[in-house]
Amino acid sequence: MAHQVFTVDAEEGPAEGRTRLRRLDPRARIVVTCAFAMAVVTLKGFPPLLVALFAGLVVMRMADLPPLSTLKRVVAMDGFIVFMLVLLPFTTPGETAFTVFGFAATREGLVLAAQIALKANAIVLVAMALIGTMEPVVLGHALYRLKLPENLIHLMLFTVRYIDVIHAEYQRMRLAMRARGFKPRNGRHTYRSFGYLIGMMLVRSLERSERILEAMKCRGFCGRLEILDTLAFRRADAGFVGLAVALIGLLAILEYAHVALF
Repeated sequence: MAHQVFTVDAEEGPAEGRTRLRRLDPRARIVVTCAFAMAVVTLKGFPPLLVALFAGLVVMRMADLPPLSTLKRVVAMDGFIVFMLVLLPFTTPGETAFTVFGFAATREGLVLAAQIALKANAIVLVAMALIGTMEPVVLGHALYRLKLPENLIHLMLFTVRYIDVIHAEYQRMRLAMRARGFKPRNGRHTYRSFGYLIGMMLVRSLERSERILEAMKCRGFCGRLEILDTLAFRRADAGFVGLAVALIGLLAILEYAHVALF
């Protein structure tokens, strides 16, 4: 699900490199995204949070992301936290704002829920624009250049590469079940059938991984993926980082002003 939320399909947006934002050094894009996320999660005032959300929308447009499908992906992410946001007003102590069936919702809980929603959406928009538009291999190479653990990068690249293969295998097995007259119902037979399905998926995934490892060894794989491309930090990348630092500084100033006033 996370892969679907953060990854922009090729047919939905322009090809890599068609905009200035996508031609930037991927290392700079990753670092700026992480710095922006860390800055936003520390904010509490609504003025800086609204500025952060606006900045996310601006970056989304700079990346030429299609607004409708992008917002649908953001809504999909919101679906993971909507229950927490709904329950926060009723579980956070404070001044009662209203009651629902005898349960008191506090003003502090409403404020906290709104803050979390603004933070999550601002960060997701920037992550989709700066990281979601990268090819998985480019992302892996950039993480390698940033000295992240190689095993973690290998795991990510193999997961992205073979998740569609495993999904296709699942579709074939489900088609075979339907061809044999299987119809899912709320019963023991259905649960047992899906249990067999999951078990066979695990077995076939293990067998495929062993074949892939043998094929890689035949091609000289010795535990490391050789990186052939060269990433260069150019003047445009420095300007982009400078703008990001200025934005984070603006958010810090607005947050300080908000705290001073309230």
